[in-house]
Amino acid sequence: MIKLQNLSKVYRTAYMETTALHNINIRIGKGEFVAVMGPSGCGKSTLLNIVGMIDSPSSGEYFFDDEEVGNRPENDLVELRKENIGFIFQNFNLIDDLSVEENVDLPLLYLGIPKKERRAKVAKALELVGLDARAKHKPQELSGGQQQRVAVARSVVGDPKVILADEPTGNLDTKNGEEVMHMLDVLKEKGTTILMVTHSPEHGERADRIIRMLDGEVVNGDSSPQLSVVTENKESSAAEA
Repeated sequence: MIKLQNLSKVYRTAYMETTALHNINIRIGKGEFVAVMGPSGCGKSTLLNIVGMIDSPSSGEYFFDDEEVGNRPENDLVELRKENIGFIFQNFNLIDDLSVEENVDLPLLYLGIPKKERRAKVAKALELVGLDARAKHKPQELSGGQQQRVAVARSVVGDPKVILADEPTGNLDTKNGEEVMHMLDVLKEKGTTILMVTHSPEHGERADRIIRMLDGEVVNGDSSPQLSVVTENKESSAAEA
C-alpha cells in the first residue's frame, strides 16, 4: 500500500538548511495499523505530511498503491489525497458554524458526490462513531471526545484507503482517548490502513507494529540508525521474550 524508499526531506531558507527526514525506508501493507513514535521534532509530522501528500520529498521515492507519487504535480496530489486519504488531527479542525453532519459532509462535497448519496454516507459515518443523534448539533455543543469522534466520521465518510491520525488523543482525557482508540480499532477491523503518530506508549501498543524515529531517521530499540525498514513487531518481540 505505502512504500517510502531512501526518502529525505530538507527545508532550505536563505540562511540555513534543515534536514527533517533522512534516508527513510518504510513499507506499510494494506489493512495494517502502524504507530509512529519518537520525541518532539524527530520528523513524525513531516513523515505524515508526505504520506498524506500535503508535502513532497526532497529526494527518494514514495509509492502509493504501487504508483510513484512523490514527484507528481500538486493538482494530481490533491485529487489522489481527496480520493484515498482521510485525516484525523489533534485539534479536531471542525468548523464551528457548521453542524456535525455538515462538517462530516464536507469531504463528500469536495468530491462532487450527489446530495442524496452524501446524506446516506454521512448518516452511516455518524452511526459508526455513535453520534447519529447529534447530527444537528454544532461542535461547541459537544465534549472534546465527541468532537474528535466527529473528526473520525469526517475522515472515513469517503471510504478512504488510508487514515492518517496525528496525535488523535493528544487533547483528550483517558476516557475520551480510549473511545477514539476504539474507533481506530473498528476501522482497522474493517480493513482500513492506519498510520498514527502518538506520544502515548499505551496507544502505540494498540497498533500492529511501531516505527520509532529519532532526529529525522527511523531507528531500532537502541536508537541506532537503520538503512532498511525498521519496525517493532509485537508478536515477534513477545516470542523472543
